[in-house]
Amino acid sequence: MSKPVIRTAATDDAQVLEQLIRQLGYEVTAAEITGRLAEMEREGRLVLVAELAGQVVGCLSTSEMRVLHRPAPVGRISMMVVDEAVRGRGICAELVRAAERALGERGCYMIEVTSHVRRADAHRFYERLGCEKTSVRLARELDPDA
Repeated sequence: MSKPVIRTAATDDAQVLEQLIRQLGYEVTAAEITGRLAEMEREGRLVLVAELAGQVVGCLSTSEMRVLHRPAPVGRISMMVVDEAVRGRGICAELVRAAERALGERGCYMIEVTSHVRRADAHRFYERLGCEKTSVRLARELDPDA
């Protein structure tokens, strides 16, 4: 089995990224992805894709945070998905390793992952990679009319 090629996402990937993100249960369009990729690039955020045989089969997005209580920026994996048809081939692990290298090169000393509470398989995957549950993240959507 060949290893995936990991590269930076491009606007030409928007159609397949739409399909991948929908596998996570999020409603998104290729046009929205194109706009978000451009914004993320301007912000210096990294979005990686994994290719097998020239086809995009996975995606991972990152961000970096400078916080008062940490000695250096914290890198975050905020989303990762690999096509259902090719899961279990080590593609997620390759994406995570590439993100760790890139975030380390950007000065991050730690990586954290956000994953929806219902994604228990993903949590076990990250724990196998050495991640530990260290905090609880609470969230709520903001009311734009408030």
